[in-house]
Parts: sequence; C-alpha cells; structure tokens
Amino acid sequence: MTTETIDHITLSNLTEAGVVQSAHIVGQAGGWNVWVKYGLTERVLAAQRSHKMRIFRKLETLVSYLRSLGIVQFDVDAKNYDPENVATTRTRPDSAAKMKSAHEAAAYDTWLKAEIQEAIDDTGPNFSHEQVMAEVQAIIDAKRKQHANKTKR
Repeated sequence: MTTETIDHITLSNLTEAGVVQSAHIVGQAGGWNVWVKYGLTERVLAAQRSHKMRIFRKLETLVSYLRSLGIVQFDVDAKNYDPENVATTRTRPDSAAKMKSAHEAAAYDTWLKAEIQEAIDDTGPNFSHEQVMAEVQAIIDAKRKQHANKTKR
C-alpha cells in the first residue's frame, strides 16, 4: 500500500488558509511522523528530497516544526515508538564527506583560475612550439650521448 504524502509548502498553504482540521503525531521505530487531516483527506508529511514519509528523530523538533506552521494542537500516539531504535535508523549519506569533497573542488577551482590568470597576465617572452620542441630534443640527445659514453667505458 502506498501512503499518500503532503509536502511542506502545501501543508503551510493549507494551514494559512485555515483548513487543517487536525494533526496526529505517530511514534515508530526511528522517530516520529505527522499525519494531517484537511477536508476528507488525511496525509503524512513527506521529506523534502525523497518525498517519502518524513521521520523526525526528536519529538521536540516535530513540535517546534508544527508550531512554526501555526499548528499548536495535535494528538500523540506513542504506542509503536521505539526509543532504542532511534540511533540505528540513520540512512542519510555522510554530509561531512560531501562537504569535504565540495570544499576540495572549490579550492581546486580557485587554484586553477589563479594559474590561468597568471599565464594570461605573464608579460615574459613567447616561444614557438617548434623552438621549445627543438630545445627539448637537444636536451634529450645530449643525455643519450652522455649515457652512451658512460656505457662504452
């Protein structure tokens, strides 16, 4: 069975319009969710990114959220709440690793832009590709000759 959800924006709009009839907080393994009734419809609040049922780990956080919307009366069903399971149900990816990666990428971008700007601003003499390749080839030939002379001895 698929549970129909309601997102934060819709819930906020319904609350502002004064059509939310009731809110029902339900405890479960891992935390708390909230069911909202408006008209003949009852839906559970959805998480912003996954659009699945939003789970609040702390009841205080959920109460503060509902109060911020203007919902100050609700009932609580703690029958299935399992406080032992709260810490073990975390499924969000490691935010610290994402932030570290983002900071590393930003630092690399800053470094690369500075290197490019330094090359653009360089007023030193320009050398043609052919000239540079000829000089490199001369160095390679000299090293080969030096190596060959050492092995003949």
